[in-house]
Amino acid sequence: MPRPLLALSTAVAAAVITTGALAVPAYSQPDEVQHVTSVRDAAISQARANVARHADTFGFGAGQALQVKDVVLDADGTQHVRFERTYKGLAVVGGDFVVHQKADGSLKGSTHAKAHKVALTSVTPAVEAKGTAAGALKRAQGLVSDGTSTPELIVWAADGTPRLAWRTTVQGLGDKGQPHGEVFVTDATTGAAIENYDTEREATGTGHSEYTGDVTLDTTLQADGTFALIDPIRKHITRDAHNVSSSSLNSSSGTLFTDADNIWGDGRKFSTDRATAAVDAHANTAKTFDYYKSTFGRNGIKNDGRGATVFVHVGTNWDNAQWSDSCFCMMTGDGNGTVDPEQVDLDTMGHEMTHGVTSATANLRYSGESGGLNEATSDIFGTMVEWYANNAIDTPDYLFSDQSTPPWLRRMDKPSLDGRSADYWSKSVGRLDVHNSSGVGNHWFYLASEGSGTKTINGVTYNSPTYNGSTVTGIGNQKAAAIWYRALTVYMTSTTDYKGARVATLNAAKDLYGATSPEYATVAAAWTGVNVL
Repeated sequence: MPRPLLALSTAVAAAVITTGALAVPAYSQPDEVQHVTSVRDAAISQARANVARHADTFGFGAGQALQVKDVVLDADGTQHVRFERTYKGLAVVGGDFVVHQKADGSLKGSTHAKAHKVALTSVTPAVEAKGTAAGALKRAQGLVSDGTSTPELIVWAADGTPRLAWRTTVQGLGDKGQPHGEVFVTDATTGAAIENYDTEREATGTGHSEYTGDVTLDTTLQADGTFALIDPIRKHITRDAHNVSSSSLNSSSGTLFTDADNIWGDGRKFSTDRATAAVDAHANTAKTFDYYKSTFGRNGIKNDGRGATVFVHVGTNWDNAQWSDSCFCMMTGDGNGTVDPEQVDLDTMGHEMTHGVTSATANLRYSGESGGLNEATSDIFGTMVEWYANNAIDTPDYLFSDQSTPPWLRRMDKPSLDGRSADYWSKSVGRLDVHNSSGVGNHWFYLASEGSGTKTINGVTYNSPTYNGSTVTGIGNQKAAAIWYRALTVYMTSTTDYKGARVATLNAAKDLYGATSPEYATVAAAWTGVNVL
């Protein structure tokens, strides 16, 4: 049904004709194309006549002109002609309507409500109104101060009360250096705000990933018609660092990944298509966000809904990944160039983003036993992101970074199998590199989740011993992770050591399941199993 608009007129504007996807089947013969064109032209001409003949029905009046936006021709001959309109040369927002007519050109049905007729006597607003509109753009959130603006005088009729308004489009940069635009609509007479919205639109792309097969990507359709790796739901973006070192990066470094058709990457390891690593990074960052939100109700790394910047192609043959609080960004390298490919698989992405979660909560110091707990926390939740994703190609396991560092970088059932990590606590654990002292926490997590002894899970055989030869019965990784998360966010502090972690997780288990529960008993038994008493 058309919006109530302006007074009667028979003004006619030149048509801009487009055809919708359902309008006309494909034709190959010139005479058939000519026939379809003539039918469309006839439908448009008749629709204009119907609007003029039934001006009250369509709210069509003096000063108005019509532009054809789309034509749909049904198989039974029914015609649907979509118009937008202008008033004295100004675009009328909310003035669009569709004329439905039979094959003979007569109106189809009588469902149009009679429109109110409102005449505008002036299209020249006060000078102050333009200044008010310009002032509104300064309030645009997420835009830099030097963003450019384009004010346009329009007729605002989207709410049924036509009035003059300024539509000001602001183009600038968002808080992570991404292109960003907002539109502000203000009343041209009073300067009052009517509405504002982003110029970008949500889109769904297809990514051919390196590690997880073909994946769906949440992207953004930009004002220039290209798609960008800006996740409009989770507010993170993915950028190409162009192989500069991690020490040189800030949130606006590199370039935003953009694409014309919203199909990204080629799915190959060691790919020369730079977007392939970006596919994994973008998709796996989303999985990490979703894991925390759906499992713990945590809305982003800092629980503030703010997304991070993710850089791929950092450094030259940099076989690593890291999180930086200073730029609120994650950086991933291209691997060593021979064996290890890009560091963008599920558990690696989950691991690095979890460093941000730890920083925002317990802020475990990155040295000594606290540093080992910090790394263990990232290994634990990186692993849980993999279990949450349940990807058929990157199947869930307790082998950390098994895709990007085959066969694995660390494992949880017996961490010492890497030749460096500790299976059990001792007085010297705090002097190890934090990636190796994390073995105590990782081993606890495996024992609490799956128990001791031999077990085959998803085709991988594990054999987890205990320090004292005891038998531990697991409670499942979801419960173990829930206990660790509550301990991290409620009880641990920056200087918590392994004995403090035992106390923190027992308190968390008590809170979640009760002091006499099997879960509480398993938490205690698993710590005893790694010699934390």
